[in-house]
Amino acid sequence: MLPLNSDLPTLGFVSLYMTGKHCLFCILSRLIKKQMSNSHPRRALVSVSDKSGLDVFVKGLSELGFEFVSTGGTRRYLEEQGVNVIDISEYTGFPEIMDGRVKTLHPKVHGAILGRPDLSDDAAAIKEFEIIPFELVICNLYPFEETIARPNVSLSEAIEQIDIGGPSMVRSAAKNHAYVGVVTSREQYNQVLDALQSGPLNPEFRLKLSAAAFEMTACYDRAVANYMASVLPSQAEASSRFDQQISINLVRRDQLRYGENPHQTAAFYVEKDSPVASVAQAEQLNGKELSYNNFLDLDAALQIASDFEKPSAVVIKHTNPCGCATADSLVEAFEKAYAGDPVSAFGSILSFNRTVDRETAEKLCEPNRFIEAILAPDFDQDAFELLTTKPKWKKNVRLMKCPMMVPHSIASLDYRRVSGGLLVQEKDELPDNSAEWKIVTNREPTPQELHDLSFGWIVCRHVKSNAIVLAKDEMLLGAGAGQMSRLDSSFIAAYKAGARSKGAIVASDAFFPFRDGVDEAAKAGVTAIIQPGGSVRDEEVIEACNEHQMAMVFTGRRHFKH
Repeated sequence: MLPLNSDLPTLGFVSLYMTGKHCLFCILSRLIKKQMSNSHPRRALVSVSDKSGLDVFVKGLSELGFEFVSTGGTRRYLEEQGVNVIDISEYTGFPEIMDGRVKTLHPKVHGAILGRPDLSDDAAAIKEFEIIPFELVICNLYPFEETIARPNVSLSEAIEQIDIGGPSMVRSAAKNHAYVGVVTSREQYNQVLDALQSGPLNPEFRLKLSAAAFEMTACYDRAVANYMASVLPSQAEASSRFDQQISINLVRRDQLRYGENPHQTAAFYVEKDSPVASVAQAEQLNGKELSYNNFLDLDAALQIASDFEKPSAVVIKHTNPCGCATADSLVEAFEKAYAGDPVSAFGSILSFNRTVDRETAEKLCEPNRFIEAILAPDFDQDAFELLTTKPKWKKNVRLMKCPMMVPHSIASLDYRRVSGGLLVQEKDELPDNSAEWKIVTNREPTPQELHDLSFGWIVCRHVKSNAIVLAKDEMLLGAGAGQMSRLDSSFIAAYKAGARSKGAIVASDAFFPFRDGVDEAAKAGVTAIIQPGGSVRDEEVIEACNEHQMAMVFTGRRHFKH
């Protein structure tokens, strides 16, 4: 059926006699010409906060015959670009009031967005009130999230950046997508222009734009709701960091080749304002496409490397450190870290907390090393050239530029999916206070042992439970990770360390439930232990340490990592 304006007769059933002037082609041609002669001009409503790319987009629309209605700052911007604009007040016959707070909330605006010209009642209202329907609504919202991200922003400043008219126009246009195209981001500008080259936007494309618009307003409303909950004055109301309802706003960045295994599909979604020091913001300088498992390992590598102040190197395999060391130079830290478990280091992910220099790169390029990815704050030019030309992996190795994380004063939230729900907790990322540690054995640790205990404790918190770490001279010698028994983890860590364990320390992420773990450590030549304490058998464990002349420190804090 041909859609007609209200002033044209309704075309229901037409009996056609295929003779002369009564042919179907002639009738349709006359109807189309009459409709075109009475049609409204192509109009777009433009009201945006982010004006980047808008000038090119609007000029492209102008070439397609569009005229524009606009508001305040957007109108002035378009006029500066040489675009003819109808002021919203000229169209509505009502001025902007209350310092611009009220300008688009008007029946002639929303009637032009929500109107359905092919329905008789809507068509009558359009004609009676001289409404010209909008073919496009181009709108993005006040920068609320950017505003509240600024330090020391006041409540009143935040409130003024809560957009009212913008979401109303966007939602109206998205609802009426059968008639209106709603454009809500600069990323859509070229797509819309390309689609309009062949005529009005097709229904499928308008539906796609509508879905994106509702997604935008939902994210915006969630950000406002989260902020308002965070500034509640009553401590009783604000006593918990966990809202009654949560909504996580993420944007798909990458469609991955597959997930953990080739038969699993996967994608990578990122936070809208993800931290600069994050895998989401890391810049890939070289190498193949990142895989699902690469992202997991890179995140683990970044978190561990960020915990050390001295030059440090970390070797990650399946999110656990199989090598880790600190030293006075980066190349020395790498040599120590890689030597921790060179067998497991094959096909690993590496991270450094300093710029990778030529000397370190030369060691990385030695024969028989295979490295999947390297993350560091930066790469010297000489180092970059070596890593991408000298070894066999050349252009395949993924080089990721990413600053180190900074210590937090308030723990961020961590999310874990389970069947039918989501577990949310404060992330275990706040630094431990060594001043609260207690020496519980007869023998105190030596200064060197205490130094190694501190190093081992940092590494241990990043190892999957049950976690046992053997370390010496700022170097990881062996780690037992993810075992069902802490004793099994002790066996594995001692096996990895071998003869190097003599004079080493042990770090345990949770208390020893029995003295057998201590006895096993003593057999390996361990001289000092660090653990949270808190077992009903603590005295038995302390007695075992005293028998073996070992020193032991209780931290008072557990670091389970399931």
